[in-house]
Amino acid sequence: MIPVPSNTRVWLAVGVTDMRRGFNSLAAQAEQVLKSDPYSGHLFVFRGRRGDLLKIIWWDGQGACLFAKRLEKGRFVWPSASAGKVSLTAAQLSMLLEGIDWRMPARTWRPLSTG
Repeated sequence: MIPVPSNTRVWLAVGVTDMRRGFNSLAAQAEQVLKSDPYSGHLFVFRGRRGDLLKIIWWDGQGACLFAKRLEKGRFVWPSASAGKVSLTAAQLSMLLEGIDWRMPARTWRPLSTG
């Protein structure tokens, strides 16, 4: 997992992104389209048209990081909106990176009583 501080926000860039882009052009997209500072220390997550590739950009305070993950089978679950951004928690990001539907995770256990 990416070693990010606990106060770091995770932003999904909804819609489709050209996955040929590198850090500079993804940072420009975060700044212009998402109206966010790419050097704020937050994570910005982008998905390609096929849905099996993600790219994450992150400024760690010393330099620019660009992470990529491709699923061998299946697609990453993505919001259906065509523009804008969506905020995720660190737990939701972990589920997204594993290919799990992070929007409505099913709880497998619930306490029967208190005490």
